Amino acid sequence: MRRAFTLLCLLCSLALPASAQLQLSLDLTLPGVSIGIDVPTYPNLVRVPGHPVYYAPGMRSNFFFYDGMYWVYQGDNWYASDWYDGPWGRVQPQAVPLFVLRIPVRYYRNPPGYFRGWGRDAPPRWGEHWGPAWQQQRSGWDRWDRRAVPAPAPLPAYQRRYRQDQYPQPDRQRELRSQNYRYQPRDQVVREHYQQRPEHQAAPMYPRGPNKPDPKPNRKGDRDGNRDGNRDGNRDDDRNRGRDNNNGRGQDNKK
Repeated sequence: MRRAFTLLCLLCSLALPASAQLQLSLDLTLPGVSIGIDVPTYPNLVRVPGHPVYYAPGMRSNFFFYDGMYWVYQGDNWYASDWYDGPWGRVQPQAVPLFVLRIPVRYYRNPPGYFRGWGRDAPPRWGEHWGPAWQQQRSGWDRWDRRAVPAPAPLPAYQRRYRQDQYPQPDRQRELRSQNYRYQPRDQVVREHYQQRPEHQAAPMYPRGPNKPDPKPNRKGDRDGNRDGNRDGNRDDDRNRGRDNNNGRGQDNKK
């Protein structure tokens, strides 16, 4: 039933003009619906060489970070969230950001069976998988100037302080993000996501039991987290990651 509904939504969105499609770019998941992953602590994220994207090598999930949001490919669907363990919103295939589509196959830690035989250093064959209509709409998605790749967004390091038993509810998530992470997304789909989520509107959430109090702030950790999270996204992120490495918290994979 869910698969049929998703297909119907996709067919309807393909018939819409481009200006209307962004309004359907992020479908909020139903309350209580799990996407099949559990992230109890902030994951170790490593830069995908030559891409403005991070991946999680220690996880058995297709888990990425791009343009200030986390992206997961699970059960033949893309999902996005601005916190590492959700809540997640489903992203329609025609609205997935280009640099997410371009992640090479080798960085999918739990690739689906149909990836088998595809080049590990090339992106998945999305046109072959999603069909001619998608390929026509996203024509040229796999061609870009590799000399003009933007710097990756800074990691929201403040989220390290919130493990599973202290994970904030959606309203608190938005408050913490506004206080600790000032990066402004570049991608149109990501910008639309934030424009469609006013501060007074509650996001869907999965049952987590009663609200847990936020952990007591650690002064040094707060300073580190704010320093990493508030940095302007237009600065050179390589310098940011070098500073993290000096603190024993490096996230980048130097190549």
